[in-house]
Amino acid sequence: MTVKTKPKSLLKTYEKHLDDRFWIVEEAAAGVPASALIDLIDMTHLNKNFIAGMLNLSTRTIDRYLKGDNLLNPSSGELMLKLFSLFKKGEKIFGNADEFQKWIEKPAYGLGYKFPKELMQTSAGIDLIQDELTRIAYGDLA
Repeated sequence: MTVKTKPKSLLKTYEKHLDDRFWIVEEAAAGVPASALIDLIDMTHLNKNFIAGMLNLSTRTIDRYLKGDNLLNPSSGELMLKLFSLFKKGEKIFGNADEFQKWIEKPAYGLGYKFPKELMQTSAGIDLIQDELTRIAYGDLA
């Protein structure tokens, strides 16, 4: 009898590089394994439908990707790596994942009272949230 073990989390592999924007660009261009979507869902607690919408994929396509050894296209891979980076930074600034999750669900003053979660739909939106997190970290809330 063989026991299936969960594959090693790709987030652990990526984690030490997530602050390096050049690395994110290079890694996305090389192809991010679709299996990293599992880590993204686990880390962010965003549902598969939300992530599918962000990546401009259907949930069926995501399921198909997860069954094989597929790579995401560069723009989807980049968004995914930027989300890993965003959530890592958010957890650090807010002290834990739950507090960061609460923050992304509320209108943010520094983001023009937009919901951070809604801004995550694009790479530029993720950059805006990253900038806001930096302002929060340095106490620049005005």
